[in-house]
Amino acid sequence: MSTNKHILLAEDDADFGSILKQYLEMSGFSVEWAKDGEEALETFQKSDFNICVLDVMMPKLDGFSLAEKIIEINPEIPFIFLTARKMKEDKLKGLKLGADDYIVKPFEADELVLRLNNILKRTQKSSIIISKNEILIIGNYQFNTKRLELKINENIQQLTEKEGELIRFLYQHKNQLLKREEILKAVWQNDDFFTGRSMDVFISRIRKYFKEDASISIESTRGIGLEFKVNEA
Repeated sequence: MSTNKHILLAEDDADFGSILKQYLEMSGFSVEWAKDGEEALETFQKSDFNICVLDVMMPKLDGFSLAEKIIEINPEIPFIFLTARKMKEDKLKGLKLGADDYIVKPFEADELVLRLNNILKRTQKSSIIISKNEILIIGNYQFNTKRLELKINENIQQLTEKEGELIRFLYQHKNQLLKREEILKAVWQNDDFFTGRSMDVFISRIRKYFKEDASISIESTRGIGLEFKVNEA
């Protein structure tokens, strides 16, 4: 059993959780199953996980609140939400939290396995991508690609790996109009609707990170893509 496939499964439905745990273990994952949000948080604090699968509707602590607490502990951990509801608001809330995927019940277990493997492949690949230059100068900012820190004056913004990877890619293609699909495939290895909405959330964050330098902007061209503008004059 692969040591890089350790899953925290948070699911309060005993029958569904038991079946899902068995199926995931048959598919090569190591699974720790928690039956409510509080138990899941305690379990997460006691062990190292590669990914979390969180049911949205759980007693004691719902999936969204659980995800927020998990992110405080480890902002790099990828996670998927499971829900019986198809509400657009739920999907948007999950995206804003940084969810890697969102699956509506009922679903085929092999679909979940496929998505888990794809996410783990992406995140493990991105974790070993290191820029040749540890410090990138972007306008008045210093971007430490190893420590994932964006600094201007004495202010330091700690970045997630995905934020760092996106900034690296945009900077490598600065002052070029990039198609959305090009960015999605390079950074997320996927260009579906869900991933596109996730990218929009990340772009909004990065705009805020660079707001202290007027020579830097991320401009959107409707129907085409984005341009990371850096006026170096």
